[in-house]
Amino acid sequence: MAASMASQAVVRALRETTSKHRLFDKFKCARLSSRRWLNLQEYQSKKLMQESGVTVQRFYVADTASQALEAAKRLEAKEIVLKAQILAGGRGKGLFDSGLKGGVHLTKDPSVVGELANKMLGFSLTTKQTPKEGVKVKTVMVAEAMDISRETYFAILMDRACNGPVMVGSPQGGVDIEEVAATTPELIFKEPIDIWEGVRDDQALRMAGNLGFKGPLESQAADQIKRLYDLFLKVDATQVEVNPLGETPEGQVVCFDAKINFDDNAEFRQKAVFAMDDMSESDPTETEAAKWDLKYIGLDGNIACFVNGAGLAMATCDIIDLHGGKPANFLDLGGGVKENQVYQAFKLLTADPKVEAILVNIFGGIVNCAIIANGITKACRELELKVPLVVRLEGTNVQEAKRILSESGLPITSASDLDDAAKKAVASIRK
Repeated sequence: MAASMASQAVVRALRETTSKHRLFDKFKCARLSSRRWLNLQEYQSKKLMQESGVTVQRFYVADTASQALEAAKRLEAKEIVLKAQILAGGRGKGLFDSGLKGGVHLTKDPSVVGELANKMLGFSLTTKQTPKEGVKVKTVMVAEAMDISRETYFAILMDRACNGPVMVGSPQGGVDIEEVAATTPELIFKEPIDIWEGVRDDQALRMAGNLGFKGPLESQAADQIKRLYDLFLKVDATQVEVNPLGETPEGQVVCFDAKINFDDNAEFRQKAVFAMDDMSESDPTETEAAKWDLKYIGLDGNIACFVNGAGLAMATCDIIDLHGGKPANFLDLGGGVKENQVYQAFKLLTADPKVEAILVNIFGGIVNCAIIANGITKACRELELKVPLVVRLEGTNVQEAKRILSESGLPITSASDLDDAAKKAVASIRK
């Protein structure tokens, strides 16, 4: 839930600086195919930056009020910021069920930190991005509060148009980068990075200058930019976004807040990073689906969609809606499907009490339709399926798949195409 607004802002900002818009549309669609990407807490991202020599605020992490109080005393800072650690945005304006307002608090009195932490830890924080019941806070970050005299925006992300990473920056930081791109696109600067050379000194200095850093701060900012690129490579990131990359009155360049997205395909190389993933805030169904290499997204309707591919999933949801139905979810099994995956998929779909019908829509290129058919019949028998099931199969080994379904003796409704399947699924719950 939290990964995506910042990423989309960067993508839209980039779209203002390139004519190849379609590539970014594809990128956004790819993001929709899996919501459960690795998503780190703020303190975890700061720790990764710190380990790469990036300048961040001094901070400690606490999971009890006494630890928070001790951390505040240890910082010996003029001012302290206490932040509840959850993955959702809007913490500053959130509300705890303890009655405390705000998940971010500033204080010059270290003794107050313990009292505040006591009203945060173990309580649920509700923000504009959390579920209605909020998210229980298990950890707080106690950090040195620093004044910011100027805020800039900086990000490194993978760009298909450039066939590699690209730097994006703006002297207008601390605000919605999408708004900056829309109203003052001349303040969005883009710098492609050669994957063999990395960030050159002249590139880093040029970007630092474009961000408005002057004098000694320009070389300091350039050094931070190069260190952020080192981090980008080190952790197999797809994006490192810093907003703001700030300038302090004392003349220091600091990364005040960062969002890091990771390449899930690099998990085998990044075991330590992926081990940080806190699954407690993830949707339990999404988490269970991920165990079986399935991608699940819950929706508000009553017709479950079982598909292969994010594009097909969205098309299926749209056509159900077109015929007067409402999708309850969609579950994408991808390309390397196994019979047991199909069984587990049905198990997840039927566990949703909202589901009154299931629509299976498979367009098999690399997917063997016969494997899908065997998985469907096994699931129907073993799970004693009680809701109507409409199946549309097309592609590899489809005739064998249709034979398996027709000879199963199960109450499965076959459909000739997607439109027919959607009509039959909607009609099945109106009987």
